[in-house]
Amino acid sequence: MVKLPSEYQEKYLKLLGPVEGQKFLDSIDAKVQKGFRLNPLKANYQEVAYDLSKPTPHVPTGYIGSVSGRSLEHQTGYVYSQDISAMYVAQVADAQPGEKVLDLCAAPGGKSTQLAENMANQGLLVANEINRKRAAILAENLERAGALNTIVLNESPQNLASVFPGYFDKIVVDAPCSGEGMFRKDHDAIKYWHADYPAECAVLQKEILTETMQMLRPGGTLVYSTCTFAPEENEQIVAWLLERYPYLELVPIKRFAGMDAGRPDWANGNPDLTKTVRMMFHHFQGEGQFVAKLVDTRIPEVAAKPQKKKKAKGKRTNHIGLSGQQFDLWQDFAQKSGLKLEISKSDLRLSGDYLYWYHKDWPDISRLKFMRPGIMLGVFKKNRFEPSYTLALALQPEQIERVLEVTKEEWQAYVAGNTLTLTQRHPVGWYLLVCEKKPFAFGKVVDLTVKNFFPKGLRFIGLLDNQEL
Repeated sequence: MVKLPSEYQEKYLKLLGPVEGQKFLDSIDAKVQKGFRLNPLKANYQEVAYDLSKPTPHVPTGYIGSVSGRSLEHQTGYVYSQDISAMYVAQVADAQPGEKVLDLCAAPGGKSTQLAENMANQGLLVANEINRKRAAILAENLERAGALNTIVLNESPQNLASVFPGYFDKIVVDAPCSGEGMFRKDHDAIKYWHADYPAECAVLQKEILTETMQMLRPGGTLVYSTCTFAPEENEQIVAWLLERYPYLELVPIKRFAGMDAGRPDWANGNPDLTKTVRMMFHHFQGEGQFVAKLVDTRIPEVAAKPQKKKKAKGKRTNHIGLSGQQFDLWQDFAQKSGLKLEISKSDLRLSGDYLYWYHKDWPDISRLKFMRPGIMLGVFKKNRFEPSYTLALALQPEQIERVLEVTKEEWQAYVAGNTLTLTQRHPVGWYLLVCEKKPFAFGKVVDLTVKNFFPKGLRFIGLLDNQEL
């Protein structure tokens, strides 16, 4: 049985009343309900070896159930494990193809991958995470999803605001919070809670939102969410936003079975707060979540362009043009492999030896720290170009001519770090490897061998022994 701080229990018995409050507190001991999403960026994305008989009513691509991180579907980005409450945040944002969207506190990537999917890889998604290690996980998850319209940054809100004034059509802020909504899933989170913790988190949330509002264009949309139940971090933050920015207007969010309306009585009685949504342990299957959607009612102006200033000190982006030899090596790979993506030379950028696809109309991020300054196409080594794992996961089989179909057993062997043996000869060179119509990596054919280029840090060590599919 979960042991909750006495002050926590007293707080929610007072807020919810003795009967409702006790039901809420008792529900923290209930079983965690897992969920996952399918990825419509992938071809035939519903062809997965998972039970799709329990769809979530609030997210079209969401399902109740668990997935294995060592399955073909997960490795190729066809499924993403995500709490069924958390997946409603990006659904509420309703990102559209062609929009400019910012996911400000984006790790580990559930919201960002869902936003990219809803945008159908059109427009620009800037996914940011201030913590470097968490930003690396964010980049990996977007890579697996096959997102082609993303930049992954590792910056503070203040630095972003100085570069993107009035730029974004939509901004999602899933703010750092006291994490009360994770108590059932992660009992260790309870250790960090104390009576003043929600108020301390609210101070940080206001600082983040102050910078966020500088980046929202007139007419844009802000989605604010937390994974906590604390009124100080939810209704009271939204009330503060409405008071500080009178041009913001709360938009009603559709509530599905088990979802509660926000509580005006927890924030000076503003009736509009019923337009927000709460997902509480004792009413909804997922973990705790709060969501609010606000629209900037100012008349939209001509789209703002990010400011161009002198580069700041520190490790930043380093976009350098390709040499003639490097462009020739890229072209040689594209031609021999039969790559059918339309990428002009003006959309190619170098960062060190790594080649990125960075659309020429995207903003200048040379002042910002990054994890992925665009889509990594590959790396230049001595007199050769090696295509990236990122590119393999972003391609559909019909977008490249050199494709090798392999069996499930061969997939297992390859992702574990082994070479593959062919039964017939193919021209020497790079091939997109596909299993059950799902691209999973590049391999280089030499004679009757497919040399292994699966990233060493991602290899499924022990997969052949454990047979965990």
